[in-house]
Amino acid sequence: MTDTQPPLAGIRVLDVSTVLAAPVTATFLGDFGADVVKVEEPGRGDFTRGGAGQDAPGARSLQWVQEGRNKKSVTLDLRTERGQGLLRDLVPHFDVVVTNYRPPTLEKWGLGPDALRALNPRAVIVCLTGYGLTGPFRDRGAFDRIASAYSGLTYVSGDPDRPPVRSGYSVIDYMAAYMAAFATITALYHRDLRGGQGQIVDLALYEAGFRASENALITHSSTGDVRERLGNRNPHIAPASDFDTADGRRVSVHAGTDPLFRRLVHAMGRPDLVDDERFAERAQRLRNQEQLYDIVGAWVEGLDADDVVTLLNDVGVPSAPLMNVADIAADRHYRERGTITEVHDEYHGDLLMPAPLPHLSATPGSIRSLGAALGEHTDEVLADILGLDADAVAELRAEGVV
Repeated sequence: MTDTQPPLAGIRVLDVSTVLAAPVTATFLGDFGADVVKVEEPGRGDFTRGGAGQDAPGARSLQWVQEGRNKKSVTLDLRTERGQGLLRDLVPHFDVVVTNYRPPTLEKWGLGPDALRALNPRAVIVCLTGYGLTGPFRDRGAFDRIASAYSGLTYVSGDPDRPPVRSGYSVIDYMAAYMAAFATITALYHRDLRGGQGQIVDLALYEAGFRASENALITHSSTGDVRERLGNRNPHIAPASDFDTADGRRVSVHAGTDPLFRRLVHAMGRPDLVDDERFAERAQRLRNQEQLYDIVGAWVEGLDADDVVTLLNDVGVPSAPLMNVADIAADRHYRERGTITEVHDEYHGDLLMPAPLPHLSATPGSIRSLGAALGEHTDEVLADILGLDADAVAELRAEGVV
């Protein structure tokens, strides 16, 4: 049974950001009921509207259709004094302001975090910048690739005999968005249930990747060791890797504990390996992992991927195929669980996209609208929130302010 009222209903979010973590933060909040107003540059709009530099129908790329969902679009030229003034007028009406402009840019416009908080002491000002609001590199810009490099994530990704590689997705952008959304909800909780005021959330993009670096730093501080690239291997767990199958696919297998190892070798028809002095205990498996991987790999490559995954999961050994996006689109677990959902767009037709996540039993997220047309809600927002009449908005439009 679900409640009819979404959990963030009544929370107003002003999205003054572009590409990618900060606006996705606002998307996550909008998925759970927040009223999100997206500020975009007149005539151009958000970078993601163009779809990787290509023309998109109605300036609504597929990426924009997804990440612009549950938002109203307002155009406002923040490079103009009147545009900056209008943003100042809007800020007092919002609970949350999300931005990712570099600190010098915001300060030049008179819209730095302290200035925004002065306009609305109860607002949560979310600043998701490349290097944060403090420190010697605060003025530098960054994107996911740069943050991945600086966080240490890129360095440890890839095979040991090859140069490091970045993740195939903008992982840090989305990790940072979830961290920022968590921080926003925490700050709102403090404000609304603990009698607090608003506050500034200061999150550097690289910090999301750094926080995912497991025990690398504490180990280095103790032993001096530096985590290096290990490909698909884990330095402390074996067997746990990916293997080729008979049908030309790959599967991932994790049997790094003693009970899982016993289940694996029985499934392989090799119970003798349990008592093999090379593999009987975890420390021995780590020392002799190359021999172990040769044995497991030879068994896996004699079977089709689906057969390996079914056989191992049936005996309690975690295993999964390496999925591409076509596999995901056709996967019955994704569909039946509701990890992906189908929507219809007037330009693009029927589409699949990630559902609002995570799943909440009483107040699940929802997709109430897809990425709006550029400036679709400018007149509405300026009239409803600031009380501007049609003539005033027309004047602003003629001057290129909206």
